[in-house]
Amino acid sequence: MTSPFDLSGKRAFVTGANTGIGQGIAVALAEAGAQVACVGRSSMAATRAMIAGSGGVSSEHRVDLADMDAAVAAFEAAAKDKGPFDILVNNAGIIRRADAVDFSESDWDDVIDVNLKTAFFLSKAFGSAAIADDRHGAIVNIASVLTFQGGIRVASYTASKHGMAGITRLLACEWAAKDVNVNAIAPGYIVTNNTAALRADEDRSAAILGRIPAGRWGAPSDIGGAAVFLASDAARYVHGAILPVDGGWLAR
Repeated sequence: MTSPFDLSGKRAFVTGANTGIGQGIAVALAEAGAQVACVGRSSMAATRAMIAGSGGVSSEHRVDLADMDAAVAAFEAAAKDKGPFDILVNNAGIIRRADAVDFSESDWDDVIDVNLKTAFFLSKAFGSAAIADDRHGAIVNIASVLTFQGGIRVASYTASKHGMAGITRLLACEWAAKDVNVNAIAPGYIVTNNTAALRADEDRSAAILGRIPAGRWGAPSDIGGAAVFLASDAARYVHGAILPVDGGWLAR
């Protein structure tokens, strides 16, 4: 009997797959059988080597995801070249840190453009194609525990992750009846480039770790299983969910 978590024959488009959470998701999807298009502006060599090492198949697509038009063009070109995508993972994200009274317009715009604007218009391109072809599709957005909290010194990041929840729910309401699943994962404190500043601050890092019931920072691979679930047939009746994967952070 075929597992409902089996992604064999599926094609996935994963943004920000060069490192961190995106890398963990790309590898997990490939291990579940999907062919993975690794997308971002940096080399995907490390991610693709991990995928190849587990017998998976991947491709690399270099694009600056801050440029929405270029991102959508890359998605459409990849779909035209190898066939339509069944899975979209909107993972790419950046962060800027400053007190609200010092926060600049450029730091606001840069984060919103990558984290929210590009994610929405990639979703539009993906959903439009799936609906036009009468195909099932699954979108997995990467939210954050700051989707539910305010955070400190990360105004545009917090706004973008609150916005990701809204977009996830809106698209789920519009597309659930059209056989397109739209859900999100809210990672907790994961060892990535975006959390390097927090982990370098001994007091802040200790305070964060002290609140996590699991007793450790998360690893990118911890997010992979949740992404496989939400992308798979096991989640066909899951729409508009935001799944925390946070070691219990929000439970405390």
